[in-house]
Amino acid sequence: MPHRPIALTAAALITTALLGACGTAPDPQPTFVAAPSASAAAASAVASPAASPSPAAAAAACGVFPADNVWRLDVSKLPVHASSAAYVRSIGADAHMHPDFGSGLWEGAPIGIPVTTVKPGQAKVKVTFEYAGESDKGPYPVPADAKVEGGRGSDGDRHVILYDPAACKVYELYAAYPNGSGWRAGSGAIFDLRSNRLRPAGWTSADAAGLSVFAGLVRYDEIAKGRIDHALRITVPRSRDTYLWPARHAASDRSDASLPPMGLRLRLKAGVDVSKFPKQARIVAEAMKTYGVIVADNGSPWYLSGAPDERWSNDALRALKDLQGSDFEAVDVGKLAGDRDSGAVAR
Repeated sequence: MPHRPIALTAAALITTALLGACGTAPDPQPTFVAAPSASAAAASAVASPAASPSPAAAAAACGVFPADNVWRLDVSKLPVHASSAAYVRSIGADAHMHPDFGSGLWEGAPIGIPVTTVKPGQAKVKVTFEYAGESDKGPYPVPADAKVEGGRGSDGDRHVILYDPAACKVYELYAAYPNGSGWRAGSGAIFDLRSNRLRPAGWTSADAAGLSVFAGLVRYDEIAKGRIDHALRITVPRSRDTYLWPARHAASDRSDASLPPMGLRLRLKAGVDVSKFPKQARIVAEAMKTYGVIVADNGSPWYLSGAPDERWSNDALRALKDLQGSDFEAVDVGKLAGDRDSGAVAR
C-alpha cells in the first residue's frame, strides 16, 4: 500500500519571527456551528418541498462537521494516556510550538494553508492522482485563481483547500499542480461537512492521517468570535507505522512504540498559565486546553496549522512560541469511538 512521502512544509523553514508585509484580502470562512441532524434536514425538506435556500443562507447553515464529531470533543477531563511521556519526548519535550500561519508574506506567499471559497456554479475539473486508489475521484471545483499553499511556484506540500458553502463540502488536494485544463495531485479527498463519515480504513487524504486538513486549521474568523471549539492540526518530526481513531492512515515505516501514531490527541496542560497571552494567542491556547491538537502529518515538531489572514497579529501569535512540548500531554479518545468508520463520539 502506498504511503505519502514524509515531507516538511515550505513554511517549516520559518524558524524566526513571522513577517508582517501586506497580502491579499481573505475569503469569507465558515464557523464551527452545530450542523442540523439528518432528521431535522429531512423534516425541513418535507415542510418546504419547493424552497431553495439562497447561497448566503446555505453558507450560514453550513458548519464544519456535526456537534458530536470527535474534532469537537472536549478532552480537558479525559485521563492522561499511559504513553504520554514517551510520546511527548519523541515529538520534542524541549521543542517550542510554532504557529505556522499569520499575516503578510513569506518568500512571496501568504503564511499558512490558504482556503479558497468556491463560488456558486463553479465548474469542476478532472484531477489525476499519484495515489488514485486512495483518493476521491471528483471532479473538483478548482477555480483558475485557486490558492496554493506556498504559492503557485512552490515545491512544498502545495495543499489546495476548496470550501463550498452551498454544498457544505470541502475538497482537499495534496501536492496539487495545474495540468492542462485540469490538475494533478498526490492525493485528494472530499468531505461532507454535515456528515460524521470517515474515509475508508487505510486511506490517505490530503493529509497523512487521512483526516480533513480544513477541520484542523486555526482561522481568524473564529478568533474574531472569541472562541475556537475544535481540535487543531499539528505536525511531528517522526511518527509510528499505525494510526488511532479518527485517523485512517499511517505515514511511517517505524514501529518504535514511543513514536506518536497518526491521530494521536494531545492537550495543553490545564496548569499552563496563558492568561497574559495576547488575545489572539490566548484563544488558540485555550482551545488547545479544551479540545487539544491532533497529530496529522510528519513535519517539524509542534507546528500548528492555520489559514493566512491579514488580520492576524504576528506579534501576538509569537506568544504561542513560549509553549513547549513539556506543556502538553497525550489523552486517549479511543474508548469514545462507537462505530470506527464514523467520527461521531459515543456517549
